[in-house]
Amino acid sequence: MKKVALHNLGCKVNSYETESMRHMLEQNGYEIVPFAEGADIYIINTCTVTNIADRKSRQMLHKAKKMNPDAIVVAAGCYVQASKEDLKADECIDIIIGNNRKKDLIAVLREYEDNHDKSEAWVDIDAESEYENLEIENTADHVRAYIKVQDGCNQFCSYCIIPYTRGRVRSRKAEDVVAEVHSLAVRGYKEVVLTGIHLSSYGVDHGEGENLLTLIQAVHEVEGIERIRLGSLEPRIVTEEFAKALSSLRKMCPHFHLSLQSGCDATLKRMNRRYDSAEYYEKCQVLRKYFENPAITTDVIVGFPGETDEEFQTTRNFLEKIDFYETHVFKYSVRKGTRAAAMENQVDDRIKTERSSILLEMTKRNSRRYREAFLGRDLEILVEETVEINGKKYQSGHTKEYVKAAFSGEEDCMNQIVKGKATGFLLEDMLLLEK
Repeated sequence: MKKVALHNLGCKVNSYETESMRHMLEQNGYEIVPFAEGADIYIINTCTVTNIADRKSRQMLHKAKKMNPDAIVVAAGCYVQASKEDLKADECIDIIIGNNRKKDLIAVLREYEDNHDKSEAWVDIDAESEYENLEIENTADHVRAYIKVQDGCNQFCSYCIIPYTRGRVRSRKAEDVVAEVHSLAVRGYKEVVLTGIHLSSYGVDHGEGENLLTLIQAVHEVEGIERIRLGSLEPRIVTEEFAKALSSLRKMCPHFHLSLQSGCDATLKRMNRRYDSAEYYEKCQVLRKYFENPAITTDVIVGFPGETDEEFQTTRNFLEKIDFYETHVFKYSVRKGTRAAAMENQVDDRIKTERSSILLEMTKRNSRRYREAFLGRDLEILVEETVEINGKKYQSGHTKEYVKAAFSGEEDCMNQIVKGKATGFLLEDMLLLEK
C-alpha cells in the first residue's frame, strides 16, 4: 500500500478539490499520511493568485522532494495551469496535473508507476466547457462541509489571474450537488457552505431557470441539513427578489460575504469591477431590509496601482459607512500576467502597510461592536470543538451569523445545535453562553 501525503494551498475551492483527491486515493487503496517524511507520494494542490502564492507552491514542491528524494512529487492546480513549462523543467516534480484534470489523478499516478516517465494531465482551460465533477464523503471539519458547485470566472478584474487558470464559468448539475449534500447529511453533517470560483455566476451556462437561488432552494430541501452558508458573492446578485427569497428559508444563515475590493469609484474602475460604491451600498441595505442584523463581511485591497491618499480615505470612509462585521484586508500584490501589473504609479510597500494597519484597526473595532450587539440575547451555536480556557473546558461553535461562542461543560456536544444566552465575552472574539 503506497503512502500518500497531500498539502493544500489557496482557496476553499482548492480545499474541496484536495479532499476529493484524498477520497479518490482512499477508494483506490492508497494510505493517506501526514505531510511529513516517509510518504511515497506527495501531492501539492497549488495556488497562483499572487507571485507570493507561486513562490509558496514552489517551496512546498521542493520541500516534498527533499523529505523523500525517491518519492513521486505531484504538482496540481492553478500554478500548474499558469506555469506548465517551468514545472515540466523542474527536476523535483514528477507529475503535473492542471485544473479540470484532477479527476484523472489515479490514472496518471498508475501510468507513472508503470513507466516512470514524467507525466502530465493538462488542457487549454480556456477551451473547457465541461464542469469537472468531483465528490467528497467527509472533510477534516466533521461539522461543516464546503461544497464546490461552480468553477471558472468571466469577470477579468485587472488584478486577477484566476480567469486564465480556471477558465470560463462552468456550473455543476443541481442534482449532483443535492446528491452530495444528501450523502453528507446521512453521514451527520449539519451545515454546508456552497462555494465556487465565482459563485454568483452559478447556472449562467445552464440556460434559463437554473441559478444560485434555485440551487439554494433545492439544497434547503435536504433532510438533516440545518444550516446553509454561501461563499463570496458579487454585489449584483443581491436583488430584492433574491434577498426576500433567502429570508424565507429557515436554514439560510444571515452571513454574507460581499466582495468589495475598494470603496472608491475611481479605483473600482481601474480594477475593472462591475459596480460602483453607490450600488454596493444599496445591496447591503437590501440585505439589512430582509435579515435582522445580518453579518456582512468583505474583502478590500489597499495600495492598488494609482491609489492616492484621497482615494484611500474615500475607501476608509465608505467602510465606516457600511459598518461591516469583518473586513479582510489585503495589500495589493503584483501578479505577473495581469493588466494591473503593468499599470503606472505602483504604490510603495511602506504605504500599503500603513493603510492596511489603519483598516485592520477599524475592522477590529467594528467586529467587537457587532459581537456586542448579541449580548443578552438567546443564541444557537452548532458545536464544533471542545476548547480549554484557563483550565476549564468549553464547548465552542458558531452562530448562524458566524459569531464564535462557547459554554462551559464536560459533556461532549459535538455537532449538536445548542441554545444559550450570551452573557459576556470569554475571549476577544468569543461570546460566553449560559445554557
